[in-house]
Amino acid sequence: MDFFRQFRTHFLYAGIFSFVINLILLVPPLYMIQVFDRVLVSRSQETLLMLTLAAVGTLVMLFLLDSLRSALLLSAGGMIDRLLGERVISALIQNAGKVNRAESVHGLRDVSLLRNFLGGASIIALFDLPWGIFFVLFTFFFHTLLGVIALLSVAALFALTWSNEKLNRADLEKVQIDGRRAGQFIDQGLRNADVLNALGMRRGFVRRWERMNSPVLEGQEETGQRMGRINSLSKALRQLVQVIMMAAGAWLVIADNMTSGVMLAATIILGRALAPFESLLANWNNLVGARAAYARLKPHLEQKLLPPEVRLPAPEGRVSVERVTLAGATADRPIIRGVAFELAAGDSLAIIGPSASGKSSLARLIIGIWTPTTGAVRLDGAEIAKLDRDHIGPYLGYLPQDVELFPGTVAENIARLGELDSDAVVKAAQYAQAHDLILRLPQGYETPIGGGSNTLSGGQMQRIGLARALYGQPKLVVLDEPNANLDAEGEASLQQVVRRLRQEKITLVLVTHRPSLLDHIEKVLVMREGAQEAFGPREEILAKVLPMRQARGN
Repeated sequence: MDFFRQFRTHFLYAGIFSFVINLILLVPPLYMIQVFDRVLVSRSQETLLMLTLAAVGTLVMLFLLDSLRSALLLSAGGMIDRLLGERVISALIQNAGKVNRAESVHGLRDVSLLRNFLGGASIIALFDLPWGIFFVLFTFFFHTLLGVIALLSVAALFALTWSNEKLNRADLEKVQIDGRRAGQFIDQGLRNADVLNALGMRRGFVRRWERMNSPVLEGQEETGQRMGRINSLSKALRQLVQVIMMAAGAWLVIADNMTSGVMLAATIILGRALAPFESLLANWNNLVGARAAYARLKPHLEQKLLPPEVRLPAPEGRVSVERVTLAGATADRPIIRGVAFELAAGDSLAIIGPSASGKSSLARLIIGIWTPTTGAVRLDGAEIAKLDRDHIGPYLGYLPQDVELFPGTVAENIARLGELDSDAVVKAAQYAQAHDLILRLPQGYETPIGGGSNTLSGGQMQRIGLARALYGQPKLVVLDEPNANLDAEGEASLQQVVRRLRQEKITLVLVTHRPSLLDHIEKVLVMREGAQEAFGPREEILAKVLPMRQARGN
């Protein structure tokens, strides 16, 4: 609820407007009473004119206030986008970078659900709901019998609303979860369309999606039928209640306990009392969706994303890995087990080992993407995973195994989507030996990437990704299999980059399977099954490892 306190001004004024609006809604039935009981009896045209002008004036005020209330709630919806957009995206990106990340919640879609809820009929019904009770009490002023009928009618509709909640809430939320999973599966298929087309997997993919989507369709049909029956019952009940109210009013008129104008006015007021309940039932899906969206967003809203108050100076590049352990899916099978070593500023380290030995996981720990379960990875003495990423990011360089570039130009990608410094972009490209490659692209540095634009080869993406990693003034550079997609020319260029990084005393951590890059590396760390097998100077470690590999048949 702390989040919604930021909207208390909006909700306060919306509540005040709702109070005045619902008071004005009494004008038509009161006007009817005056016309039937005074104007028609006195046949006074002047009285009719004045009553009509007064009624029209209040209804114009009703239009203005209702418009203001809608605009106010729409403004709150826009405010939700502005307040939550950055926080939710940051939280989702932070969550996606965790080793055991939670299931994606499509945060921006949830923000959109909340925004649409604030601009829709459901929240208006919630603001009008308390005044339904007021209208019921107002009917008691006409006659106790009419008040009792109104009270029982509201109780019946409330019971229908409560039954709708109990019968459909869990099923509706399950349908939404299943629908999101099916949507995620489609997104994954579109990202891997080449594999699906090349390997003849389309039919199998579609069949699996149909199996995932089948519970969604069945759940929608089942809940839709239940809600349809409840909505139909509520409409029939509302009409029945108005008939009963009219009949009771007519009986009171016949018994000379009420005038015909009061009878009609009481029927109209009863309809107004029941309207918020019927609106809630008709828009129940929106209410459930908004409530579920807020529940999914709440962990991200509570997550602390603010940077620390004190920012450390630019790092020198000293790295200390202190007995780090990284838990896997189960506690008895950790990904990393008790790795410990130190690098001085400007040191270069190659991490080698067989596949699935934990090399890439260790690289993520060193750069601070993942947080170790136990132990710590420190940069100049500070835990790197706890540093403000916006502050420390420019001093870090990272090239993952699978390089992804973002929609935009080559220059914008190298500049890390920040403010474009052309000199720094060209310098980074030259540093990465990618300048000539980029100039050969259709529009050079302005060549668009992504969104159906130019398609780059794996080697081109890797070299542009390397330029992005070297952009600015990095003090620690972590390269994970940087030569995986490179040809002989690209690998020769990469060797020059590694040599230059070492000459400029930039701390370098290199994950590789190829021995060609080891000639320019000072230290080697050997990983096996998540554990540190050996660490030390390159010549010494290679002299130990090669005989061990030959003995194992590696």
